[in-house]
Amino acid sequence: MSASTATPTSHSLEADAKRLNAHGGSVRPQEIAIGVIIGRTSEFFDFFVYAIASVVVFPKLVFPYVDALTGTLYSFAIFALAFIARPVGSVIFMAVDRAHGRGVKLTIALFLLGTTTVAIAFLPGYEEIGVVSALLLAVFRIGQGIALGGTWDGLASLLALNVPEERRGWYAMIPQLGAPLGLIVASALFAYFILSLSAADFLEWGWRYPFFVAFAINVVALFARLRLVMTPEFTRLYESRDLEPSPVIDTVRTEGRTIVVGAFAPLASFALFHMVTVFPLSWVFLFTQEDPARFLVIEIISAVFGLLAIIASGPIADRVGRRTLLGVSAAAIAAFSGFAPQLLNGGEIGETVFMVVGFILLGVSFGQSSGAVASNFSNTYRYTGSALTSDLAWLFGAGFAPFVALFLSSRFGLISSGGYLLSGALCTLLALFLVNRRLDIQAR
Repeated sequence: MSASTATPTSHSLEADAKRLNAHGGSVRPQEIAIGVIIGRTSEFFDFFVYAIASVVVFPKLVFPYVDALTGTLYSFAIFALAFIARPVGSVIFMAVDRAHGRGVKLTIALFLLGTTTVAIAFLPGYEEIGVVSALLLAVFRIGQGIALGGTWDGLASLLALNVPEERRGWYAMIPQLGAPLGLIVASALFAYFILSLSAADFLEWGWRYPFFVAFAINVVALFARLRLVMTPEFTRLYESRDLEPSPVIDTVRTEGRTIVVGAFAPLASFALFHMVTVFPLSWVFLFTQEDPARFLVIEIISAVFGLLAIIASGPIADRVGRRTLLGVSAAAIAAFSGFAPQLLNGGEIGETVFMVVGFILLGVSFGQSSGAVASNFSNTYRYTGSALTSDLAWLFGAGFAPFVALFLSSRFGLISSGGYLLSGALCTLLALFLVNRRLDIQAR
């Protein structure tokens, strides 16, 4: 969809949002939190729908001419394209934001995300169009990545600026709830279709329905987010330069060090993110006789533990400090990496222990990973700097994780994937050390 067609729609939605807020007055932090959860859940639902299909669908549909392992590695390589494209999307949509406003930017980005996602639902397989199927999948995946770069709305920053100092940890975890919620819904949908359909019917048409659902959820999330973007509080913060999009080049030149450190600070949780979501599904699907639907149920149960752990991270962080919690959880993830991946060869009990413990660790660390260094940005560059930091953190910490973990494990055993996870934990500890050292120097 072009900008010319999306803009009128955006203006219409913005007008609806303004009228709605004209009757509701100011929006409380709790209302902002609801909008943040809706927005993040829609994004993560899109993410997990594609991730699950990368394991159970695309290797057979798009790469049937190679063995299952190679096909999955090819699928994971395309999976990574969205993370490479995401920073490009941020650069493009920051310019749209400055020129036309946040409502226009969000509308175009979410329609692009919805369009590319639903386009995947119509993807012909290799048997119909040959290698063009893989090329189309790559194009759609890049489109998803560019769109995700434009979905940064600053609502998490708005939330952080409107809560009491002593409850920053509690409200910091709220945006992260979207990850387990999105995983639960996506896994449940795929498990339902796998169990309800024959293998042939699922591969022919059943897998396509979750992508249609993703588009519908995006439409709902769009209006929910526009309603908040157009609130008086958000507009006032925008005009006071607290949440104003700044030129990317200026932001990188001025805040480059903070962006780099901020991108590496959450690597432990971002690496673990894929080690307990995408990678184990691929390992179980390829190297065991387990039914993928059964493992998706294990993921759903484990995600519930992760959800509770994210909630618990809020009061814990408010008591001990966010950076302290990130450091302790990174050390715990490092210890987890030394033995836990091998549990995936331990049958149903081993898989369940790995997933539940992994999700608990993920919840505690991931719950406070967003914006751990964002407070170091000056007001002028907070909005754009936080967006770029998030993009780079996902690129370095998560984008290649499924591919690398599966590649290493298939050749050197599951213990090697633990080495990859360990590297992420060490990067987090180093980044936090640099942040604390910089704060000590500034305090002198």
